[in-house]
Amino acid sequence: MPSREHVQSFIALVVQGKYVEAIQEFYAEDASMQENQEPPRKGIQLLVAGEEKALAAVKEIRTLAAKSFLIDGDRVAINWLFEIVTHDGRSFRQDEIAWQLWRGDKIVEEQFYYDPGQRKPA
Repeated sequence: MPSREHVQSFIALVVQGKYVEAIQEFYAEDASMQENQEPPRKGIQLLVAGEEKALAAVKEIRTLAAKSFLIDGDRVAINWLFEIVTHDGRSFRQDEIAWQLWRGDKIVEEQFYYDPGQRKPA
């Protein structure tokens, strides 16, 4: 079960925009990550590569806030708010829930829930 302080350290790293570093530090070697109902990506190398690809696909991404988070045993839910700027300068906000399973100090499973309709630039 992760401590509140450990989850807050993870959140702080993400809010700083250190997305790849957060994966490297807080995810287990065999962790999985899943977007909505898409097939999960498995293994830390694939997670890092996926994050680098996502970052390259946009001009900028900022974590505006972790609006709230809850810990219940080995389960953590984080409500993230991101602002994403596309390469052509358009921007949109993405409000999502990350549903995580932790084993000790590492995330072993994570699934993101969000409305893909938010991704349409205004």
